Amino acid sequence: MTIPNGQANAMAFKSDSIAAIRSQGRRLTRQRRLVLEILEESREHLDAETLYERAKACDPDIGLATIYRSLALLKEAGLVQEDQLGEDHGHFETTPSSPHHHFTCLKCGRVVEFESPQVMEVVRRLCESEGLQVTDIRLHLSGYCPQCREGESSCK
Repeated sequence: MTIPNGQANAMAFKSDSIAAIRSQGRRLTRQRRLVLEILEESREHLDAETLYERAKACDPDIGLATIYRSLALLKEAGLVQEDQLGEDHGHFETTPSSPHHHFTCLKCGRVVEFESPQVMEVVRRLCESEGLQVTDIRLHLSGYCPQCREGESSCK
């Protein structure tokens, strides 16, 4: 039997998630699994409150404190990544398989994810020339999307 690619990816993610949590001597509880599933299915970068609202729709007994504790543990296990995205609170997504960066529109809040081989090349050269070991790369750009710039004659 052939497993469709999307299902195979989901199965691999679930298996990796369980292994990552267990390697810390913890369990992938029903609540932690729910948080991971919501983040995995979302095309957005969710803040804790939005994540809580979505989780509550599936499990009315889940609490906001459980969401925060789950996020902390999932971040520690390397399964979830937190980004500020130009705001004063965190937004969460499952840890991507390849490095990507974010652009946030200052007017409408739209977030655009993008990959940049050029950034990775700069990091590689820096590591080579300075003997560094980079463990995390975060590039966040802020500005105005085309819709918000409409009617303006120059780039901000």
